Amino acid sequence: MMDGASASQVTAVFVDFGGVLTTSVLDSFAEFGAQYGQPDLPVRLLTTDEASRRLISEHERGLIGADEFEQGFAKRLRAHGVDVAADGLQERMKAGLRPDEAMTALVMGLRSAGVPVALVSNAFGRDSYAGVDLDALADAVVVSSDVGVRKPSRKMYEVACERLAVAPEQAVMIDDLQQNLDGAARLGIAGVLHTSARDTERQLAERFGITR
Repeated sequence: MMDGASASQVTAVFVDFGGVLTTSVLDSFAEFGAQYGQPDLPVRLLTTDEASRRLISEHERGLIGADEFEQGFAKRLRAHGVDVAADGLQERMKAGLRPDEAMTALVMGLRSAGVPVALVSNAFGRDSYAGVDLDALADAVVVSSDVGVRKPSRKMYEVACERLAVAPEQAVMIDDLQQNLDGAARLGIAGVLHTSARDTERQLAERFGITR
């Protein structure tokens, strides 16, 4: 068994958006913090500060809008010595993100080869997927703000399985965060920790026999 699934069982691919189909979200946040001399502050607050964690959780689940998140997180940044304007905060935090063309080509190649693909993504900000042809990328799209839960909740992966009509043991999740793979594994979904398109393509082929 491999992360709850054998190579012969896996037939479908679930893929994250930010940090997989784009460059690293964490690096972009660090670039934003570096403008104020604190590159680690945004991620540290979003992962360890209770108020900030609540803001990002509620925003990604669609419980609060972008404006409310920006107002709240700007306040938390200011409380830690970073004087920022709330308006447009999310876009400034994401300014360092770029599409990963190699990963996009890999995912589209998998679909062309007949591999079912689901995008399973936590939404962050206004128009998170603006300019992206999601229909060309995936057979199913599961976005946290649409379903009211966020990764690593099992529900995200259950919805993806339902929409692709596959059992958890038939799927592999590609994500750049181990915690999200751990959530998928609790349902029996195998995982690939993404670091580069080349390595992810190698793991899909060697571990699961999935090629484009």
